[in-house]
Amino acid sequence: MTAINRRHLLAGTAAVSALSAISASTPVLAQTATPDLSGKSVLITGCSSGFGRVGALHYARAGAKVIATMRNLPRPEAESLAAEAAAEELDLHIVEIDVLSEEQVAAGVAEAERIAGGAIDVLVNNAGIGITGPIELQDMEATQLMFDTNVFGYQRMARAVLPGMRAAGSGQIFAISSQLGRVIVPGAGQYSPTKFAVEAMFEQLAYELVPHNIEVTIIQPGGYPTQIWVSRNRYTTALRDRTPDERKEGYPALVERMGTEDGSGRSADPADVPRAIAEIVAMPPGTRPLRRAVHPGPKPQEAINRVSAETQVAWLGESGFGPWINAVHS
Repeated sequence: MTAINRRHLLAGTAAVSALSAISASTPVLAQTATPDLSGKSVLITGCSSGFGRVGALHYARAGAKVIATMRNLPRPEAESLAAEAAAEELDLHIVEIDVLSEEQVAAGVAEAERIAGGAIDVLVNNAGIGITGPIELQDMEATQLMFDTNVFGYQRMARAVLPGMRAAGSGQIFAISSQLGRVIVPGAGQYSPTKFAVEAMFEQLAYELVPHNIEVTIIQPGGYPTQIWVSRNRYTTALRDRTPDERKEGYPALVERMGTEDGSGRSADPADVPRAIAEIVAMPPGTRPLRRAVHPGPKPQEAINRVSAETQVAWLGESGFGPWINAVHS
């Protein structure tokens, strides 16, 4: 067995950087005509920046009634989004939801349903954070915040919209996961663990909602140049600063990167994600995919997606759960 030393660790870090560079230099995805989403209500979390903001405008431009949510209102990001929507005369409404708050989720979804005039047609679970660094350095403050936002926040939102969707007998729920919900990069902190949890939770939900004609799609983006890098560095720098030196000394190469990644050089268009979601929303019920990898570069998770689907069908396809399993993977 080869001994692992600092040189090997530095080489591994360099390899990760090289992979990031490959992703950054890839061409954009081919664009297709925007589907018509007229008559659809779309509720999105985390709309202050990134996929949430770009998506809110994209769905509204496609004709949907959009309820864009974010925390800590009023804030400049909400004002600029409202102004852009007003200038284009889009049917876009901004509602306050902090996905960490059970009370705000309940109140915000109730307001969204009032605006929509009934059950929400599409929920896009998007709000999330990242805090990088070795797992040993992820103290409980960081770990709890990551899981509360990326996993429990998605669960809170799904539970809030599902009674209305079940009563309507239709609906679509999207969970924004990541390539790192299927594959793992050392030093990414609790991001992969939270996204692995999202993958499992929403696949299970997809099976359980088959009798209610509610569909679930897990979106797996690669790396995009969004605001998440700035927020991630802020959280990560705070974690690094409060971590005892005796722990940091065990991972010098990984600690050196903490709080320094800005996503610069990445050229992929964040609108790839809402374009993929709009395309899936417009598909006929019963034909929508359980998972969609989105990125113009490498998609290493796709091989795992295929094996996972084949394994589920082989294991449970002929069982009492077979109709649910086969409906999702057909």
